[in-house]
Amino acid sequence: MTDRLTHRTDLTQGSVPRVLLRFALPFLMANVLQALYGGADLFVVGQFDDAASVAGVAIGSQVMQTATGVITGLTTGTTVLIAIGTGARDERQVARTIGTATWVFALMAVVLTAVMALGHTPLARLMQTPPEALRDTEHYLLVCSLGIPFIMGYNVVCGILRGLGDSRTPLYFVALACVANIVLDFALVGGLGLRAMGAAIATVLAQAASFVTALWFLRRKGLGVPFTRSDVRPARRLTRQMLTLGTPLALQDALINVSFLLITVIANQMGVVASAAVGVVEKIIVFAMLPPMAIASAVATMTAQNYGAGLVSRMKQCLRAGIAMALAFGVAVCLYAQFLPETLTGIFTHDAAVVAMAADYLRSYSFDCIAVAFVFCFNAYFSGQGNSWFPMTHSVVATFTCRIPLAFWFSRLWPATLLPMGFASPLATAVSMLLCFWFVGRSDRRLAAQFAGQGA
Repeated sequence: MTDRLTHRTDLTQGSVPRVLLRFALPFLMANVLQALYGGADLFVVGQFDDAASVAGVAIGSQVMQTATGVITGLTTGTTVLIAIGTGARDERQVARTIGTATWVFALMAVVLTAVMALGHTPLARLMQTPPEALRDTEHYLLVCSLGIPFIMGYNVVCGILRGLGDSRTPLYFVALACVANIVLDFALVGGLGLRAMGAAIATVLAQAASFVTALWFLRRKGLGVPFTRSDVRPARRLTRQMLTLGTPLALQDALINVSFLLITVIANQMGVVASAAVGVVEKIIVFAMLPPMAIASAVATMTAQNYGAGLVSRMKQCLRAGIAMALAFGVAVCLYAQFLPETLTGIFTHDAAVVAMAADYLRSYSFDCIAVAFVFCFNAYFSGQGNSWFPMTHSVVATFTCRIPLAFWFSRLWPATLLPMGFASPLATAVSMLLCFWFVGRSDRRLAAQFAGQGA
């Protein structure tokens, strides 16, 4: 395959803020569309079904978000390795990394699908799902588990393209999935009355369409580097590097999502209204986090390419520009949530009790949008240098010493409202932020010594 990609960007040259923003915008648009087709399930079910069905989709999607977080973390290791090779202009390294990733993630897809499909009922019960929502939750989890190979394949293809400097093409794949999922949601949930199962079927079919289209694209356009079938084989060194970098990121995402699952369990014990309210707000927060997540993803790839090229000063400029951009979004979202939260929580359900309880939860939770502007970009900066262990470490510390204990404590002190419980997340993120500020000084000194020794 020859270099026929038309949307690749050299992230080692040009104005840092301008290049970062241009590279991040397709990330953002893709994330928005991905969240839309994820939120479409909850929205459509909320229009046609009762609170039990809404809770079933909300709980099931929380579990699937955990599985997706593991996949995304693992594939991020591939993206960073490809970006470092791209920045160093080492096309053979890039081709071997792509070939190794094909084997590694195909095996992982089989294992994860089997685990999730066989464990869907225990998972639903482990979540302390309200009895009236248990059947819907089980149906949603089983069907979505069967779509894991498509999720894995899509993330691998998009991770490869982004590592090469192409953030625009993955946007087209997500757009297809979004449109397909929304149309199928209305047909299966609204038209055929399949409740949560219909939403899950729509999601899996949309993911399959996106993945098949991605494979067709790669066959037609190539990867942008010289790549042959002989490159599709597992290389021990690259597999080790890929897993060393990707596993901490996967564990980080998994543990953070587990913490949110535990918070969902806490809310489930407060009743079906609280359960539905937490599910609604989690969907809103997914949208609110899209800009900082997109910017952080761009920071990670841009940092990796400049790390491969030995451009330390440019890496630091990228971090500062990313924080400034993410912070602007975070402040805007938080301010809006303080004054007009019902306009957001009312999108997903017409149940007045759910709307009111979710609005209180959103008011306090939205402060997290400010704190993550720093943490997401710091994590991306460290990961882009090949250090994924510190992001995992501080996330675990903040999650299990702050977020979960505070959520449980607040729910017991104020069982009639979710407002205090919403502060658990921003307080935990603040702990992570302080740890990141401490570590970045050490990281920068190590970088200076490393590249000075190499004569860069």
